[in-house]
Amino acid sequence: MRLLVLFCIFLYLVGVIQAAPATNTTTSTSSDVLEATSFTNRTLWNIVSSCVLTLFACIYSAIHPNIPSPKDSPVLILWRRLGIMIMALIVPELIVTWAMRQWISARHVTRKFKKSGYFGVLQPQEQPRDHESIEATAEQHIEDCDSIRLLVADPEAPTPRYGVTHALAKPFKKLFKAYVSEQSEDYTWTQTHSFFVLMGGFMLYVDGKPYQTLQHDEILKLIHKGFIDVPTLTAKQIHDKSKGNAISKGLIILQVAWFIMQLITRVIYHLEITQLEVGTLAFAVLNFLTYAVWWNKPLDVQCPHPVYWKSTESRPEKYIAAVEGEEFVGLGGMLFAVILPILDLMGVAAPRKLRVQTFDGSIRLEKSDVTVLVAAELLMATIFGSVHCMAWFFAFTTYYEQVLWRTSAVAITCTPCVDICSGFAAYILSDFNIFNRLYVPLILGFASVSIYPIVYITGRGILLVLMFTTLRNLPPGVYQAVSWTALVPHL
Repeated sequence: MRLLVLFCIFLYLVGVIQAAPATNTTTSTSSDVLEATSFTNRTLWNIVSSCVLTLFACIYSAIHPNIPSPKDSPVLILWRRLGIMIMALIVPELIVTWAMRQWISARHVTRKFKKSGYFGVLQPQEQPRDHESIEATAEQHIEDCDSIRLLVADPEAPTPRYGVTHALAKPFKKLFKAYVSEQSEDYTWTQTHSFFVLMGGFMLYVDGKPYQTLQHDEILKLIHKGFIDVPTLTAKQIHDKSKGNAISKGLIILQVAWFIMQLITRVIYHLEITQLEVGTLAFAVLNFLTYAVWWNKPLDVQCPHPVYWKSTESRPEKYIAAVEGEEFVGLGGMLFAVILPILDLMGVAAPRKLRVQTFDGSIRLEKSDVTVLVAAELLMATIFGSVHCMAWFFAFTTYYEQVLWRTSAVAITCTPCVDICSGFAAYILSDFNIFNRLYVPLILGFASVSIYPIVYITGRGILLVLMFTTLRNLPPGVYQAVSWTALVPHL
């Protein structure tokens, strides 16, 4: 489905570009093309509204939060979501790291559950009838024979007229058949199931009351001991709980893609760009990766799937580690929502009793996976800061605003790398007594934990303010736009 949506978007963009005005002369230079291009005007409201909608898509619609606790009030859920949005504005690359960590963890969980052998069996009443099974087997046998004949055929023998066409059409035939034919209830464990587990999708009920959110290893352990039944939940049923599908996600991707496309068009035609558009572009670049790794994760699921305790002789306390702890609320809770995710992603924090932490780090990853996550976070931070550096020579209202923008852009680009290097240096130098006497590891560690994050957050805050304050005095070229970009569907 995702390929179909992206393919339709691609075809539409190609048609729009081909419909753009062109010159009638046979020989034309680049300057002639620029002069012949149809331009239109845009207002300040058009600029602000397109940027704000794209930012909203990046910091709200693209975020796939975990399942809340059954005891959470709507106000607490909204407050937690607001904290995630603030963090997405300040440290957007951390959202990408969170998504990548869940994606890597989901792959490990999928392999473990498939290897367990408890999942992937069709229900007895949905087993295919005998004649259908024989017909399907015969059809598969014929296809296998055709494949063998193609492999062992004489290379010099003439190729059948429709052989290549049939081979190219076969994948599309299977895709069409999958969406048109009647589907059976497939209980095979998928990547969607793994995301559902990681976001707190299975809740253990004892005596009719919610007891604790089950981790993936706890589910396998309790199934093996016979304390719970194998959860009969299909990927289709999980997607039914989700508030998003391929069409809604495709529309958001279309909005972000249109925003990037019209900025590229402005660069090609040498039209001026605002600092707000540059800052929004940085979010849009990271948004594509977030959507890619979270494509199979359900969106805004509010209720977990119940799993009931069967044993009357044993209690779950003997087999499940009890998880206690209070959650920070209020302004302090929002502050912790910005600072503590780094510890969660590194595997320090533990899940709540009735819900999974927003930035859950309960699954221990291999060293290679942690290295990939750290490298990806550094790369995302560098890309995010480098996009802001594109406005280095833009027109600013005052000289001080230009200096603030340049300084902040360099700070958010280099600070993450310097932070990681300082922490690594503190770890290495702690083995040498001469440096320990001079408190070098302690100073580097303190700078890595406190000073560099403060510098980064300050730089992000300054850039966010300048993105809007620089709109008060824009050059005339900003209000020009290429006319054909308005033909692309967008908000």
